[in-house]
Amino acid sequence: MEAPSNDKALSQASFWDERYSHADGSVPTHEWFRSFSALESFFNANLFSSPGHAPEDHPLIMHLGSGDSTIPVDLASRGYDRQLCVDFSSTIVNVMKQKHAQYGIEWRLMDVRDMKGMDDSSVDVAFDKGTLDAMIHGSPWSPPQEVKDNTSAYLREVHRVLKDNGRFLYITFRQPHFMKPLLNPEGLIWDVELQVLGDMGSFDYYGYLIRKKDVENSDVH
Repeated sequence: MEAPSNDKALSQASFWDERYSHADGSVPTHEWFRSFSALESFFNANLFSSPGHAPEDHPLIMHLGSGDSTIPVDLASRGYDRQLCVDFSSTIVNVMKQKHAQYGIEWRLMDVRDMKGMDDSSVDVAFDKGTLDAMIHGSPWSPPQEVKDNTSAYLREVHRVLKDNGRFLYITFRQPHFMKPLLNPEGLIWDVELQVLGDMGSFDYYGYLIRKKDVENSDVH
């Protein structure tokens, strides 16, 4: 993906509305970081084989900043029949609603930093592939206050809507030592399991299995 001259633009809906202005929902404008096939082993370990989160359990999967990724349709093909895709670009939400209505996937206009209309403890699985990263700019050693505010608001909302035994699956290219403080803003502590996704070339990606810290780790649905 070609980055804008100012990375701050990635956290603004207007950038994405323009980015998606020619999208038709058939081919992703950009499949952030990794495709479904490249993430299949990660999904096998952290979703498909997780008690309470298999297709037959009908978990609610929330795609955070879903854009025009194929991941929701790929998961629908595996039998996941309760999926909610949210994005703050009205352009892409409208496109995807029309294009993929037959899959029974719900697309909703929503800013992940303030998820109005989402009940507390209502989501079984939250998935992020590029959304948190789009809020990050500036020095990785000392992120600007805007970055801290945006990422903190987002993660608090994810924590709020996630069930006590839910799981937050996060994919990134950013180094773990830079992400640790952002993933754990003041007063919010997760149980974080890091998985290196380094099987495609020399450039490592990282997958995180993140769960609420204040409950015993249990996969019972």
